[in-house]
Amino acid sequence: MLHKILYYPAFAAWWLASLLPMRVLYVVSDILYWLIYHLFRYRRRIVFHNISSAFPELSAAEHHRIERSFYRFFGDYLMETVKYFSMGERQIRRRMTFGGLAQLQEDLKHRDCIVYMGHVGNWEWVTSLPLYLDASVVAGQIYHALENRVADRLFLRMRERFRAVSIEMQGALRPLVRYKQQHTRFIVGFITDQSPNWPYVKMWTEFLHHKSAFFTGAESIAKATDAVVYYLDMHRVKRGYYHADFVRMSDTPNQTAADYELTVDYARRLEQTIRRDPACWLWSHNRWKRTYEQYVERQKG
Repeated sequence: MLHKILYYPAFAAWWLASLLPMRVLYVVSDILYWLIYHLFRYRRRIVFHNISSAFPELSAAEHHRIERSFYRFFGDYLMETVKYFSMGERQIRRRMTFGGLAQLQEDLKHRDCIVYMGHVGNWEWVTSLPLYLDASVVAGQIYHALENRVADRLFLRMRERFRAVSIEMQGALRPLVRYKQQHTRFIVGFITDQSPNWPYVKMWTEFLHHKSAFFTGAESIAKATDAVVYYLDMHRVKRGYYHADFVRMSDTPNQTAADYELTVDYARRLEQTIRRDPACWLWSHNRWKRTYEQYVERQKG
């Protein structure tokens, strides 16, 4: 009952803040940068360790430059997410553009699609994709419910503003199978670049100079539904503007030569995206807290 009571004032506060012009929100972002980087030092140790170990070929000065750029971007991401709560269709179409739509739309006439994504750029704005698709297509994203029920409800409301559907990670295959049975085309995005918990660790691959585990659910679901597989290559054009290209990875997911071949391919593509503009990836996540050596020991046990 408490979360229902708290939801409405939280909704009102977020909505009112979202009405501020983007230029004002970027002033707030600049202030946030100073607070979270210099004053509160939010996850500074994790961020710097991630960056320095991912780019050992760069100097310490370059590591610090990427670190500061990331925190500036992170403040922008927060304010852009605030703005998205009430952003109109015209504005989001101008600020979030997509490439490769012709091929994607053609595939969706006959096949379902799975999209590999990363925490690159403003991934929340990708939920505007339904604006470019036929209304009969279900466009969704896999998500993990937030522990705070008020925040979870607010984020779901924001992500579903333009007809996007949020599908909880646990049991994600079930609704997709139902769509197939109903002959409803779907395209679903999977953000799979975070470190999976031990029960979900099934494969390892080299990624940014680390032997890294990846979620494999996207590949499993692509094979189970015989979906066309895409990678979303996203980059920041300039402050407040993003472009994402849909790059076709495979239209025969069940014919891969090796286990987790698609996931390994995704890791390679994501690394190229990150190297192009390192500041726009979510370095504050403790990406390599689980190691391959630990995995080997657990397997022995």
